[in-house]
Amino acid sequence: MSTTTVEAPAQQSPSAAPRPTGSDDVRIGLRANLRHIGALARRNMLQIKADPESMFDAVLMPIIFILLFVYVFGGAMFGDGNQGAYVNYLVPGLMAMMGLNIAMAVGTGVNDDFKKGVMDRFRTMPIARSSVLIAKMVVEVGRMMVATTILLIMGFILGLSISTSVWGLLAAVGLSLTFGASLMWIFILLGLTMKTAQAVQGVAMLVLMPLQFGSSIFAKPTTMPGWLQSFTDYNPLSNLADAARGLMIGGPVAHSALMTLAWSAGITVVMAPLAVAKFRKRT
Repeated sequence: MSTTTVEAPAQQSPSAAPRPTGSDDVRIGLRANLRHIGALARRNMLQIKADPESMFDAVLMPIIFILLFVYVFGGAMFGDGNQGAYVNYLVPGLMAMMGLNIAMAVGTGVNDDFKKGVMDRFRTMPIARSSVLIAKMVVEVGRMMVATTILLIMGFILGLSISTSVWGLLAAVGLSLTFGASLMWIFILLGLTMKTAQAVQGVAMLVLMPLQFGSSIFAKPTTMPGWLQSFTDYNPLSNLADAARGLMIGGPVAHSALMTLAWSAGITVVMAPLAVAKFRKRT
């Protein structure tokens, strides 16, 4: 009578275990990463096409702000009948403000996508985590360009004059877009941290209001109290507004532009890894 030996199946080593799709340690090549960013950005643009109301802030905000500040505060800032001079002072500053407000929308959008379960689907796909966030930023930079273009058109209608050159104007726009894109990482992190979109907006406004009005965007710092002037000198929005004015209507540029680029690089280096890490870990 023969006996049959039944061997237990070999234990699969941990290293041989199948990895889940979309695992964080899957390496994505540069070309594939760019392709994923393009596909996700197209998805975000199709969302805007399906919901045109999402562009209302980018279209209406520059119109409302420039009309409000020029005709309500222009006379008080530069004297009656000198609204034209205030337009030249205000528009470069509002370019910085447009970037800040559009960047805030990124945080609420990311938070809303998590609520809808969209981000959970993305995290199960074999794509780099950063590509999801970068694609959203690409579309928001496009919205920022729309808002800036409308702002400049309104500025020219109200009497804006460029005293330097077209290249100076384009450099000012590029500097504003660069700084605005870096701010998006802050609001993405905020959107991933807060539980609701309303909480993101509430916290963002608490930060935005002092930065916007405690800067050289709307008024010259020399008209402010000494303690507020000190805050304004270190406010990155003041650096951006001053650099844009220098590039568009003439004046010192180098220090303000370098400070703006330094702020942009510093914010991106610190906040981008934190935002991507939070995106991986959020449940």
